[in-house]
Amino acid sequence: MSEEKVTSFGYAKPSRALLWTEGSRAVADTFCFWSALPFVGSAPRGDGQEVLVIPGLSASDISLQAMRAVISSRGYSANAWGLGMNIGPTRRIVSGLEDKLDKLYERQGRPVSLVGWSLGGILAREVAKRHPDKVRNVVSLGSPLLIENADGDSLPTHATALFEALQPWHTDFLDTRDWRDEGALTVPATSVYSKFDGIVPWQACVDTEGPQRENIEVSASHMGMGMNPHVISIVLDRLRQPEGAWQPYRAQDTTRTMVLEGHAA
Repeated sequence: MSEEKVTSFGYAKPSRALLWTEGSRAVADTFCFWSALPFVGSAPRGDGQEVLVIPGLSASDISLQAMRAVISSRGYSANAWGLGMNIGPTRRIVSGLEDKLDKLYERQGRPVSLVGWSLGGILAREVAKRHPDKVRNVVSLGSPLLIENADGDSLPTHATALFEALQPWHTDFLDTRDWRDEGALTVPATSVYSKFDGIVPWQACVDTEGPQRENIEVSASHMGMGMNPHVISIVLDRLRQPEGAWQPYRAQDTTRTMVLEGHAA
């Protein structure tokens, strides 16, 4: 049970135990990545589509460099966002993100896939709501689907204090409608979440499932999601969905999943 007080959202921050072990578990995710790299690197090749990978709060492109490398190796054009540290929806970041999407869309003349970690996933979803014609699908990793509700209450996370400290520089970009509603997100969307997340309450990452919206549970730390081989295999599987013919994720056999999550003996 969480050690934190339940808020108006109906759930609390992850426990202190999960928070305090985030670092060591992220190291384990990284170790598993290198161990499973030959396996992950044998995934089916893609169709050359443009993929924009967006880092989380206070992180830069370096944090997702390994994921981009694997995506590129499988026949996709994986792109860093090139906007430095993600400090939230400032005017510069919002305009830069939309400009990046425009350029990638124009490069091939077809929609771009967006992969975002934590806050990066939130930004990816908001961009997709505003430019659905330019977005092929969205994959969010450990991303809460709502930072602030309509009553003005902040989501209880272990990163909320940092996000709120940066809010004076933010624009009115993030949607505050109830994320359980269908909203304006009309492109395929996958939310990857972990009940072992030590930063964000996993319940906040669970979307309302529908014909083009799904949730996939993994066993990963929040900080290690970008290196977790099971997470990366899910991203590759979602990217290879044919344009206009997206199908929900189908879990692989138990043995493969255990290997990807580093639990095999």
